[in-house]
Formats: sequence, structure tokens, C-alpha cells
Amino acid sequence: MQNADDIYEKKAANAIEKNLQIAANVSVVVIGLFACLVALHLGKTIIAPIALAIVIGIMFGPIADRIEKSKIRPSVSAMLVVALFAGLILASFAAFAVPMSSWMDRVPRIWNQFQISLADWKGVFETVGSFQQELQKMAGGEATAMKVEVDESGPFEEAAFLAPIILGQIAIFLASFYFFVATRHDLRLLILKLCVRRKTRWHVARIFKDVEDSVSGYLISITYINLGMGITVSLLFWLIGVPSPFLWGMLAGVLNYVVYIGPAVMSVILIGVGLATHTETLAILTPAAVFLGVNFLEAQFITPTIIGRRTTMNPFFVFLSLVFWIWLWGPAGGFIAIPSLLIINVIYLHMFVAPQQRRQRARF
Repeated sequence: MQNADDIYEKKAANAIEKNLQIAANVSVVVIGLFACLVALHLGKTIIAPIALAIVIGIMFGPIADRIEKSKIRPSVSAMLVVALFAGLILASFAAFAVPMSSWMDRVPRIWNQFQISLADWKGVFETVGSFQQELQKMAGGEATAMKVEVDESGPFEEAAFLAPIILGQIAIFLASFYFFVATRHDLRLLILKLCVRRKTRWHVARIFKDVEDSVSGYLISITYINLGMGITVSLLFWLIGVPSPFLWGMLAGVLNYVVYIGPAVMSVILIGVGLATHTETLAILTPAAVFLGVNFLEAQFITPTIIGRRTTMNPFFVFLSLVFWIWLWGPAGGFIAIPSLLIINVIYLHMFVAPQQRRQRARF
């Protein structure tokens, strides 16, 4: 009987020790993740442009490979790729600058029209305000006056403060972009040399290949889709008489890189365009309605047809990834949210899914 009790106590002690060990391991993982999160947030000024450069470098990797097939050194091909990307960005800014400057002058008019449109809701706001005052009286409190503090720092002071940071991030991005494209083969070989077993090297090489195909394929495909969407929106806006249709078409294509949030921002902008050009409610909402119709067709039919056959991601995970990265790094995080999810998906498939099932699943 004594032996049975000893055995039971020993098993219970072993179970408790095992549970404590599991809890300790989980705690270490949670602390490590929290530390990484804090490091990513505190170092976003440097880490964000580097991460963005890596994602875009993966996208332009196939272009660099084609250039290098002509017996051009990787350092030269990387320089050509960076010059191509910089030229595209500068051309886009030049196309945006002139029409956008004229619309910036209309911002006061848009604000005035917005206030006029809200005049019909004045009675509702007054009713809510009086109801709030009655509640304060019933609670025995007194209405407190709202204090407004004026920030003495103007836009010029803020621009002077942010300019060096922005220029530094651009320099870090361009340098990281160039060195990543120029040394991408060496980086891959260096990581593969760390793998001792031949089978492990093969798996890591396959992960590299699938990550590059997945990310570059997604970004190239979504670029073509957004280009077609921008042209379609421009033509439709031209037909219905919206001013600067090419500008809004380009902006719709650019914002569509950030799914969910980009179209929402574009809709708000187009409502402002309607307020600046019309006074009737239907006419004010027409540009936004046309854009949302095009976006609905693109999101529900075109994009699933082109991309859905190659990759399948849970929309909830896509939304969480967007919220997380935009909260962490702002617009740059919104751009890399989907590519980061694709990278995690590829690694998950190679680590936890059998090869036969991986071949059956659609992927880039």
C-alpha cells in the first residue's frame, strides 16, 4: 500500500513538474514575442524601410535574374533595378503633383460644403446636446466648458523636424534595396551553408524558392490588377464628368495595394470630390458609388480569378495582418502585410503540411 502511495505521489510530482516546465516554456515564448514586438515598434524608423526594401527586392528579383542572364554582374543588375524603381516612383509623383496641387486649393471649399451638408443634422446634434445637459443636471454635476489648447508649432516647424527622418528612411530603403538585390544569391548560399544535413538544405532551398515565387507573383499580379482598376476608374470618371479623372484613377490603383483600408480611404476622398463639385446629394455620392462598384467587381471576381487559384488565405487572417502591421509601422506596414502573411503561409506549408498536400494546395 505504501509503495502504491509512493508511486502515485511520484507520478503526481512528475506531472506537476512537467506542467511547470510547459508553463515556463510558454512564458519564455510569450516574453520573447513581446520583446520582438517592442523592438519592432521602437526600431520602426530603421527596420520598416529595411523590411519594405526586402519585400520590393523579392518582387524585382525575377527582373534582376533576367538582366543577369545577359552575363551582367549582380551589382550592375541591382543598380539597374533600383534605377528602374526610382524612375517609376518619380514618374508617379510627377503625374500626381500638378493635379493634386490644384485640388489642395479646393480643400477650404470642400470643408465649407461639408459643413453646409451637415446643417440638416443640426437639430439632431442640438437634441443630443440638450439631452446630455439634462443628464448632467440629474447627476448633480455642472456642465464644464471645453478647453481648447492651441499648438503653437506650425506646419513648417513640423516639416522641418520630419524632413531629416524621412530623408534618412529613404536613404536606408534605397541602400537596403540595392544591397539585397545585389547579394540575394550570396545570402541564400550563406543560410544554406548553416544547414548541416542535406535534407534540411533541400527543404530550406525549397522554402526560399517558394517564398520568392509567392511574394513576387502576388505583387506583380496585384500590380497588373491595380493598373487595370486605375484605368477603368479613370475612364468611368471621364464619362460621368468627374474633374481630374486620371488623378483619381491613379490614386485608386495605389490605395488598392492596402486591401480593405485603401478602398475605404479612397471612398472618403471621392465624397470630398463630390462635395467640391456638386451640391445635390446624389451627385455628391456618385463618384464614390462608381468607385465602390468597380472595387466590388475587382475584389469579388477579378482578383479571386487571377490570384485565388494560386494562393488561398483566410480573410480574417488578412484583416488581422493589416491591422497589426498598420498599427506597428503605418503605411509601410500596410504594404508588407500581405507579403508577410504569404511568407508565413509558405513556411507553415513546408513545416506542417505533407508534400502531397502542398502540391494539391494552390500557391504561387
